[in-house]
Amino acid sequence: MPRLIGRPAPQVTSGHYYRVVPDCLFCGIASGQIPATIVLEGKRVIAFRDIDPQAPTHVLVIPRDHFPNVGELAAAGDGLLAELVGTAREIAVTEGIDDTGYRLVFNTGQDGGQTVGHVHAHLLGGRPMTWPPG
Repeated sequence: MPRLIGRPAPQVTSGHYYRVVPDCLFCGIASGQIPATIVLEGKRVIAFRDIDPQAPTHVLVIPRDHFPNVGELAAAGDGLLAELVGTAREIAVTEGIDDTGYRLVFNTGQDGGQTVGHVHAHLLGGRPMTWPPG
């Protein structure tokens, strides 16, 4: 069961990661080699605060294993995508934004605005969201 926490990532974490890319920023965060403000850790997912928040609540939810984008994660078909979305919902409840609403965004590819090649969901809330997003 994932546990909610509010602390920097440890320097060393336990666990076995089947798909890790050495130069990937988010793989480094998931393994504890790169510090981040961790919000939730689970066996297969980890969530941390965005360093350039676009809303009062801006949390990134990622799988520990490396998948380049949400399409690749969906194709894996092992329930990890559903776990990521469920984790985002759990964080929204904890952050107190579930009643007022929140946005969950997966940017995919350069034209989709993806800047880190490791699938990640942006959980945004705490303010009204506009449409279209941009």
